[in-house]
Amino acid sequence: MSLSHCSYRQFSLSFLALLPLVSAHGYLAQVVIDGNNYYGNVPNAKPVPSIIRQINDVSPVMGASNPYLNCGQDAQLASLVANANPSSHLQFWWKGGDGGHWPHNTGPIMTYMARCVDTTCDQYNSTNAKWFKIKETGLQPGDMVWYQQNIMDGGAVNVILPPILAPGQYLIRHEIIALHEAVAMGGAQFYPSCTQVNIQGDQWDVAPASDKVTFPGGYNDDDPGIYDPMVFNRPVQYTFPGPPVVSFAAPASNISSPTSSKSSSTTMGTPVPSSTASGNAGEAQCQVSTGQAAFAMYPC
Repeated sequence: MSLSHCSYRQFSLSFLALLPLVSAHGYLAQVVIDGNNYYGNVPNAKPVPSIIRQINDVSPVMGASNPYLNCGQDAQLASLVANANPSSHLQFWWKGGDGGHWPHNTGPIMTYMARCVDTTCDQYNSTNAKWFKIKETGLQPGDMVWYQQNIMDGGAVNVILPPILAPGQYLIRHEIIALHEAVAMGGAQFYPSCTQVNIQGDQWDVAPASDKVTFPGGYNDDDPGIYDPMVFNRPVQYTFPGPPVVSFAAPASNISSPTSSKSSSTTMGTPVPSSTASGNAGEAQCQVSTGQAAFAMYPC
């Protein structure tokens, strides 16, 4: 066997060995705001304009004190800021690291917001951002199955923005926590993401200081809901980590039993931004399935 053939074979085996690790992780691939599509960048790929801050690795953030808990693995400023409104309906579409479905089904999904202080979000360093929680989603009725299963089945997470949130530029920190290894201290896998939006209108409400946290700082490794040795016991008894949902958050929508759903608007390969102008998206799509409705009803 020649040296070049041997090297190629070793490389191939090494690459194939990495595939299960890649597919076992993932990233936020697309955000839909009131039917307008905004695509993110594949981690560590050459970036194109987007409203989603690009990470450099599909691997999870490990440890509650990790600085990447803020917006994800080495997250970089995104070049666009999308317009949104009070009570705007957002869909968050996640992918596995191999471009397939999200690979996990155990753990909560939480959404935070933070004001981009004294600048626009495309220039804002979020290291010291003050985050308030607008939604938390855990277990389906019966406390046996997590709503994260819907994402694994190909569905989206639907979030309604607070109806009276003061206007301005905000980061939306949408996060999945995978708890399948959280039976051991430090085993929780964090997948935070940050999306840049400009909230329009003349509303007035802001979160009180007591409802705000920093990341890192908002969680501890021994918090209930982060370290959870009983996570696989049924029925599950779960305590959400972090601050409470703010009082002016949108009310919870009706819940229905999930089924598998797929997004025809999600494409493989290099994502393309829906617009190069802040807040203007090229293609409006509205897709509803039972699986998506289990998170929040998305109106057409």
